[in-house]
Amino acid sequence: MRRIWPQGVCSEFQKTLRFNRRGFLKAGGLGLTGLSLPELLRHDAHAGPAARKENSVIILWMRGGPSQHETWDPKPNAPAEFRGDFGAIRTSVPGIEIVDLMPRCAQIMEKWSIIRSLHHTNAGHSAGDQILFTGHPPGTDPTINVHPSCGSIVSEQLGYLTPELPPYVMIPRQVPGTDSAYLGVAHKPFETLADPANDGPFTLQNFSLVEGINDNRFARRKDLLKGFDHFRKDLDRSGQLTAISQFQQQAFGILSSDKARKAFDLDAERESTRERYGFIPRYDPMDPTRCSASAFSQRMLLGRRLVEAGVRLVTVDCRWWDTHVKGFDSMRNGFLPRWDQAYSALIEDLDQRSLLETTLVVAWGEFGRTPRVNKNAGRDHYPNVFSAAIAGGPLKGGRVVGSSDSKGAFPKDNPKTPQDVLATIYQHLGIDTEKHYLDHSGRPIITLPFGEPLHELA
Repeated sequence: MRRIWPQGVCSEFQKTLRFNRRGFLKAGGLGLTGLSLPELLRHDAHAGPAARKENSVIILWMRGGPSQHETWDPKPNAPAEFRGDFGAIRTSVPGIEIVDLMPRCAQIMEKWSIIRSLHHTNAGHSAGDQILFTGHPPGTDPTINVHPSCGSIVSEQLGYLTPELPPYVMIPRQVPGTDSAYLGVAHKPFETLADPANDGPFTLQNFSLVEGINDNRFARRKDLLKGFDHFRKDLDRSGQLTAISQFQQQAFGILSSDKARKAFDLDAERESTRERYGFIPRYDPMDPTRCSASAFSQRMLLGRRLVEAGVRLVTVDCRWWDTHVKGFDSMRNGFLPRWDQAYSALIEDLDQRSLLETTLVVAWGEFGRTPRVNKNAGRDHYPNVFSAAIAGGPLKGGRVVGSSDSKGAFPKDNPKTPQDVLATIYQHLGIDTEKHYLDHSGRPIITLPFGEPLHELA
């Protein structure tokens, strides 16, 4: 049952928040504990299973909205104007079919499952981003987070699994819906900015900058920052500067960590592994379709490296599935073959490394596509029904949750919401979905307004 917060308890609620562990740090009380921030982070990392969760999540963000018909919910018996150009292929699990351009995924169907009855009501890209990443409706400007992303919630509630690595990473950079909103800068994602799709070695710019500074200069910069932060804390009335200070110190720790460098060193992977995911050494910035389709394979591999090293939640930008025009050509010649190779490689790689049972992998976009093919041989935005792939963690593979009608237009049975998927992510990680946070106006906002974990896959 949801807690209801009468207006009169808001001040008392603020006091409670102020004196929990993270609130205490934000209030500037770190010095009273006798622990430095690195020591406190190290204490978190070694506190034992009762105090932390070692599970992780990879979100494969198929921005643009992948068509349900051309991925995980084909309609081979529908009229041509709904069916589209592709057929269906049997999978390793009897009774389950997916689009015929994903044979590798079909061969390992027992390792992953499909949700075919997802739905919401907003057909805007950024608005859909907000709904799927936060579980809350978008604000006036859907490109700006009114509520924190699931990754920021994970960062706030669970913190660092290991102090050498951030809890929340975006590959390569933020998209709408992924920001920290009222949780503050300390819980923004760490952006790689560097893109594994580019030619040449994959190198994070910040690591390169640190490598150009000798140990004495690096230490002096940290001491100078600490002294400046100590001075300005006396002027800080909002707690924001304290949060920034912590964020900076954590960033210094990450950038000077050998463990972080190794985790982000994609070139340390064997060439055979990179090729299994779909390594394409040539990058053409003038051809965004080819660029996008080739990028996500190596981004997925980097995501695996990061969760293996100790990042709690990684979001991989797998754009751009916005197939309004010549959508079938884009899917046939670009996205589907490369997705088939990269996604199947990721699931098998995690499984072979004994990481699949602790790593939940969610592949979805902000909505689906219109059931009827448009005049440009593509499909348009459509949130009324869409599909997602989900694998790993405690969830069983080889299952289908819900269904759409014969034309792929609406949920037919067992409708699901994005909030149900978020509830599943949160349950896997041990997140308290009933916890409230104060927004910028001082109102208590619940972590997840509604949604239930996918018990069908338990």
